[in-house]
Amino acid sequence: MTWTLPEPMLTTPVPVPDLRPGWAGEPKWDGFRALLHTDAGRVVLRSRRGTEMAPAFPDIAAAAGQLPDATALDGELVVWEDDRLAFERLQNRLQRRGAAAARAAGGSVDLTADPTIMGETSSE
Repeated sequence: MTWTLPEPMLTTPVPVPDLRPGWAGEPKWDGFRALLHTDAGRVVLRSRRGTEMAPAFPDIAAAAGQLPDATALDGELVVWEDDRLAFERLQNRLQRRGAAAARAAGGSVDLTADPTIMGETSSE
């Protein structure tokens, strides 16, 4: 059976960020949602709609190559500039195709493939 990336976990906007006991929230990053998977030395980096993103983010793909096989991350790609998120610089990455446009960082929202942690809470 061929493994495929799971569907991204999408956010739900709420009028007031009150959370029920046992729930946690996370900030809205000003970046691109990305799904990353490693398997047998191969790295797949895709947008939440399935667009291949590795050519625009070769540094992220290269760093991901150091992760263990069968790792899957659901997260956000961002560019920091002068202590702020710079979405316009991130957009330049897609147009200029590569790390020379701006240095990107990846923030993992969810580990989605490790069967030993499935069902665990984020604090665990």
